Amino acid sequence: MNIYTRLKKDHEKQRELCEALAATQSGSQNRAKLWEDLKLELETHALAEEQVFYSAMMKKPDGTEEARHSVAEHKDMTDLIAELDAMDQSADIWLKKFKKLKHDVIHHVDEEEADIFPVARKVIDGDIANDMTEKFDSRKEAEIKAA
Repeated sequence: MNIYTRLKKDHEKQRELCEALAATQSGSQNRAKLWEDLKLELETHALAEEQVFYSAMMKKPDGTEEARHSVAEHKDMTDLIAELDAMDQSADIWLKKFKKLKHDVIHHVDEEEADIFPVARKVIDGDIANDMTEKFDSRKEAEIKAA
């Protein structure tokens, strides 16, 4: 499995968690559990992706701009996650703010797959892309353990 297939696998999980969370009722235990699952998934994925995938793109002049853009989007989502964490999940405003995060997540993963991956395929050698998968998985596992 190459890095693109591996990242898409996480993206699908993120889309599913976002959809499931958006469908929860105010104050439900399911909302709290799904929120913790989504947070962990987004945070560990972003950190591993930045350290393995985007660091390789940034080494190439033709990949730097796209990598920086995606890392900036990760930062924006991290800030929004922190805001949501500080709020009461049963409040109506929490769901409204979550829907903003959901929109940002879906936009980000769609943009990565449609725009970033084609650029990455041009600047990252195919063998390196194949080797990245194991590094990504190891890094993500380390982030999960540290969380």
